[in-house]
Amino acid sequence: MSPNPISALIPDATLPTPVVPGVAGRCVVVAGLARSGLATIRALKAGGARVIAWDDNQPARMAGAEAGAEVLAPDAIDWKTVDLLVAAPGLPLHFPRPHETVRRARAAHVAITGDVDLLFAACGEARYAAITGTNGKSTTTALLGHIIGRIAGSTAEGAPARVAVGGNLGIAPLALPALGAGELYVLELSSYQLDLTSRFAADVGVLLNLSPDHIDRHGDFAGYVAAKRRLFDQQRAGATAVIGCDDGPSIEVFDALAAEGRLRVIPIAATRPVAGGVWVDEDFRLIDDLNGGARPVMSLTGIDTLRGRHNGQNAAAAYAAARALGLAPDDIAAGIRSYPGLAHRLETVGHIGPVAIVNDSKATNAEATRPALDAFRRIYWIAGGVAKAGGIASLRPWFDRVAHAYLIGEAAEGFSRTLGDEVRWTVSGTLEAALDQALADIAADAQAGEGTALLLSPACASFDQFKSFEHRGDVFRAAVAARLEGRS
Repeated sequence: MSPNPISALIPDATLPTPVVPGVAGRCVVVAGLARSGLATIRALKAGGARVIAWDDNQPARMAGAEAGAEVLAPDAIDWKTVDLLVAAPGLPLHFPRPHETVRRARAAHVAITGDVDLLFAACGEARYAAITGTNGKSTTTALLGHIIGRIAGSTAEGAPARVAVGGNLGIAPLALPALGAGELYVLELSSYQLDLTSRFAADVGVLLNLSPDHIDRHGDFAGYVAAKRRLFDQQRAGATAVIGCDDGPSIEVFDALAAEGRLRVIPIAATRPVAGGVWVDEDFRLIDDLNGGARPVMSLTGIDTLRGRHNGQNAAAAYAAARALGLAPDDIAAGIRSYPGLAHRLETVGHIGPVAIVNDSKATNAEATRPALDAFRRIYWIAGGVAKAGGIASLRPWFDRVAHAYLIGEAAEGFSRTLGDEVRWTVSGTLEAALDQALADIAADAQAGEGTALLLSPACASFDQFKSFEHRGDVFRAAVAARLEGRS
């Protein structure tokens, strides 16, 4: 477990979960039986549906049966009797080939939906804030949930009676508490989840940024952008769209929505001023221009859980969304200052004097590592694992910040060739060996001071040595704690 859990992300098990309406006596197929699928089965059963379930994985099928579903292979289902297919976000709808349940449902003219639409049907009186984008979704969702969670149930301006946070962040939509009028859901939504929506209408929708991702699932970048656009295309007139304006494709979305005039469109940015919006200036101050006047709200400097310009964008987006939900600037600023952060995302796990020890295990490719390298002046960098296409060549502009690189896992040899003579490097092999070597080098470094970090930001998948990026980060955190305890 993370040492800094965010209470707003943990649903109260004593509260009732959503019940899907309008399904009593109807036959619904649930395909994909991970956390979202199992929660969907329970919500449908509670609504009186006959539920048939399928997953290509045998243990998952067993879990579906335990949740109360009838388990049948796609070719054994009488699709003429099926009213609805609820597909898990991970099931391909179009590319590279639709899943068999999707193909059979389409052939039988069975409607296809996802759990986000079912939550909206079950809890339509609640308000919704939804966050999407290529990078930063989880941090922005958790930050907005924390800001609102601090004042939920109070008499503070704009405070909802309750807030529930989940979605792609890890808690399935239908596993969240059932909320009603005066209450709020904050949901992280992936392109996969949005692809399955047709009715979900957020009161506040947030798009952080866009860069090529999940092309195998969406066919091309245009298909990926179209999936993200669904968040705004389905909003009711007068709802709010918060759009990051730090990259070209997102600016195109902003311009298109602003030209339509159907939504209130708020620009946010971390790299430049945006009239009528929220941005982070060159001094890392949050600027509010929502009502004109470009008023500095707070400095983000010194908030360890929001290091780096990329987190400036996350903070600007959360601030703009919270303002759109009616919260007061001072309450939002207090929430940003007290944000405890998410595990494995630039998570400070210790210090050696002024040197921060940082767990950024979530960085499973070079694009995700870039903000971490940009956040520090001098870096002892632990990198490696299972390399992604392109390796770390794109990070060359930040190599001059790396005092020493410690390479682990399968990628070590390839990364060493990329670093070449530009960076001092050691093939450490294991995470523990890399940590010990880095600690020894830092102890001997007279230049190690403020702005220096011992950084685990692997730019790689974890599966050669660990079960997941979470497992990798947990091992790193525990190893750091053991070594710091030994020094005390």
